[in-house]
Amino acid sequence: MIRPLLPALILFTQLIYTLAFQGDIVEHLSTLFKSANSKEISKNFAPSVEITVNDTEDVYPKGQAEQILRDFFTKNSPTGSAVVHLINTNPNYRFGVLALATKSGKFRVAITLKKSANAFFITELRIEPDK
Repeated sequence: MIRPLLPALILFTQLIYTLAFQGDIVEHLSTLFKSANSKEISKNFAPSVEITVNDTEDVYPKGQAEQILRDFFTKNSPTGSAVVHLINTNPNYRFGVLALATKSGKFRVAITLKKSANAFFITELRIEPDK
């Protein structure tokens, strides 16, 4: 009797875990920004990402986007990060704003994520000095 229910239970558990993780993706990214982990952040990039750092804006492939983020962290070593704003009401879209404190100043980080193949990917990343 229990054997037929086991695969369904495993599938249900995986679904709940995926939904729970995806709900916390902006908080997870905030932690990665605080630790300046460009490699882990880039795992969440879409194949092409629109990146704005200060006044420079362009669309970059995933690998080049990681390099730009790494360069930003080299120049601005993070000391803290907090989620300031979060939109997670749409099942296919997430938006978050982080307050990023660095040794060289404070920045506002806006992250736009879109769902593709049951996962959220960063399609736009804006890093601007906090006003």
